[in-house]
Amino acid sequence: MVFVSRNAKIGENVSMVGDVAILGNSVIGRNTMLLGTIIVGFPKRSSLKGVVTSFEELSSASSGAIIGEACVIRGGTTIYEDVKIGNKVQTGHNVLIRERTTIGDDVVVGTGTIVDGDVVVGDGTSIQSGAYIPIGARIGRNVFLGPRVVITNDKYPPSSRLVETVIEDNAVIGASAVLVAGVRVGEGAIVAAGAVVTKDVPPRVVVAGVPARIIGDRDSYELKKRLYERAGK
Repeated sequence: MVFVSRNAKIGENVSMVGDVAILGNSVIGRNTMLLGTIIVGFPKRSSLKGVVTSFEELSSASSGAIIGEACVIRGGTTIYEDVKIGNKVQTGHNVLIRERTTIGDDVVVGTGTIVDGDVVVGDGTSIQSGAYIPIGARIGRNVFLGPRVVITNDKYPPSSRLVETVIEDNAVIGASAVLVAGVRVGEGAIVAAGAVVTKDVPPRVVVAGVPARIIGDRDSYELKKRLYERAGK
């Protein structure tokens, strides 16, 4: 079943396969594919009034979301209202993107990832499977987040004060790393797999451990990476 709101705008050559619901004033760019059970423009709690018994009622409560051109949205993905997604974005399966999130062009959001709202993700960023990105996170351009990365926004949970956690352009965060609330990872920095980052990371350094400490620099890392890649050819 496909449900498309009468107020939605659907571009040319959009593919919808499976149980797809496009709610509210959503906009879907041309050549985008929605493949599986997908909801675009899901209303936030404050938008819901009373009992909802149909997609028409759900749609009337939604301000809609924007998805750009040539995107691939896979099954199990729910995109809330007031989300703006750029061009050539791909999601894996079972992705959640909450309200007031902006995602740039050429971004990958891996399977099982949660983007919990009021998040900014820059162009060219790759988020691998199972990442958790909390309210207020700011992620730059061409960032790599490895599988199961956890970013936090509350220093003394559960408190009433949430803080912004920032990852600057070209940073790399290894698998299962944890960023403690309020830290800033500098431009081009590398956070090793499994590290727990408890304080700001300067630009273009490599940090590892619990708590994370500087063990090298980006230039040395890139040299090691090139040698590693050549050894496999």
